[in-house]
This record gives sequence, structure tokens and C-alpha cells, in this order.
Amino acid sequence: MVWIPGGTFRMGSDRHYPEERPAHRVHVDGFWMDEHPVTNAEFARFVRATGYVTVAERVPDPEDYPGIDPALLVPGSLVFRRPAGPVNRRDPGSWWAYVPGASWKQPEGPGSGLNGRYRHPAVHLAHEDAQAYAAWMGKTLPTEAEWEFAARGGLDGATYVWGEEFAPGGQPMANTWQGEFPWLNLGTDGFEGTSPVCSFPPNGYGLSDMAGNVWEWTCDFWTPRHPDEAGGACCIPRNPRVDSAGGSHAVGEPGAHIPRRVLKGGSHLCAPSYCLRYRPAARQGEAVDTSTGHIGFRCVVRAT
Repeated sequence: MVWIPGGTFRMGSDRHYPEERPAHRVHVDGFWMDEHPVTNAEFARFVRATGYVTVAERVPDPEDYPGIDPALLVPGSLVFRRPAGPVNRRDPGSWWAYVPGASWKQPEGPGSGLNGRYRHPAVHLAHEDAQAYAAWMGKTLPTEAEWEFAARGGLDGATYVWGEEFAPGGQPMANTWQGEFPWLNLGTDGFEGTSPVCSFPPNGYGLSDMAGNVWEWTCDFWTPRHPDEAGGACCIPRNPRVDSAGGSHAVGEPGAHIPRRVLKGGSHLCAPSYCLRYRPAARQGEAVDTSTGHIGFRCVVRAT
């Protein structure tokens, strides 16, 4: 783990997506953070020691998914399927498929495996899977504020984890999508799909993969934007976190009864033309029961 000294920083951004607003000052105390996302090798040790079964490996409860096609009530997870040509980018179903049998140990479904990928981030993990691993390790998941402070690596207000230029000197700094999403990936960063952790330069705190590769779970429930009062000058919030699920639901959408938590960091599927979210200020809400091939996590230990 890496020691993150804590301090006051500007959280969020007023220059990009609405959910990142308003930019506001926040203070976090020092904490320890995993140098990189939890890998397949690390998660495999946890499963061997505990016999843990992930959400993607369990039969879904029909009561949690009223009206769903019974054929989908089988263990599985969401897998990225690159289409052959341009598609309607308003329809994620054009590139995501629920694949029976897909899980952390079969990332593309039955017939796939982890050979050659033990140093890749573990994926297809729902929020409770990440919590279970963290508890076994005597750790916890970071708050959104802790995660963002750590990702910035001391570069307060910078657009990217490493500064203002996306590819300084032409050097790729993270595993992201180059080309026309979701059908054309030029692979100029050397990878298509996840990459081994620490394949790119660490940030100013010595943390790797704080941008791209995989999204990472935090412990905060989702809010559509940062609270307005956070932008006030009188009081700087200290160690803020959102513990209430009340405002996290996707009202009017399928699965609206399922609370959402905050994801940070973007993934290898993020492209400027579709999802410019491999930035420390970027955030996304994800239903706690969801697992996909581009969501992982890392843990923290708070100073006492």
C-alpha cells in the first residue's frame, strides 16, 4: 500500500460533465491505499481461502428483477462485445451483452479463463464482492473524496492524473480507448481490453492505474451532483462521504429500486468521442448488483 498524506483539494470540475459540479474545496485525512487495483491473483487467493461466491456466480432472485426475461435469471455478467461497425451510441445494448457464465474467473464467459491475466485487475465484481474482499483483508473501500484526492497525486485541479496534456510527448499515460468507440480501437496504447496493473507510469503519490484500465468502486452512494453547500467558502468539508442511499436510485429507469454507488477512474472503454471519464474529477453511478468486464476496485486503510 502507499501512504496518502491527506490535505485540502478542489474536488470535482466545472468544465466537464454536470455530475462533476460544483468544484469545491474538501479536506481528507491521511490514509493508506492499494498501489494498484486488486488483481486476479489477489482475488483468487481470497476465494481459495474463503470459498466466496461472487454475485455474478449466483442465481439472481426473481423478486429483485420483476418482469425480467426468465432466460436471464441465470448466473452471468455483462461482457463488452465490439460491434463490426458504427452503431447508435445511445444504445449500450449495441456493445454490452449479458453472458451466462461470465464471471471474474471467466471474463468473456464459458471457455475463457485467467491464463496470462493474473496481473490484470479482477473484474465482473459487484459492490458487495469488493466489500467482502476488503473486509477479509482488514481494509475498506475508499470514499469518493479519498479516491479523487489520491488520484490527483498532488496536482490539484489538473485535468488528468498526470497533468494537462493527454499524451505528453506522445506517450500514452493510461489504458483508454483510441479510435471510434465502440467499433474501432486503434490500440495505440498497446492494449485492447484490460492491461496488467502498473503498465503505465504511476502518479505523484506512486499509485498506478488511477485512470483508465478499470472503473473502481467507492463506498459512497451516488448523487447526481456534488451538494451545492459544498461550494460555500465558510466551511471546508472534512472526510465527506455519502452514506444515504436515498438519492442514488435511477428514478424512472429499469432497476430503479436498486441503489447505486460511485465509480471512479474510467476504463479501457473510455474514449474522448464517447466517455471522457479517465479524469480524477469524473464520476459515474452504478447499481450495486452490477458486474461488468470493466469494473474493479482497490482498498484503503484509514489512519487511526
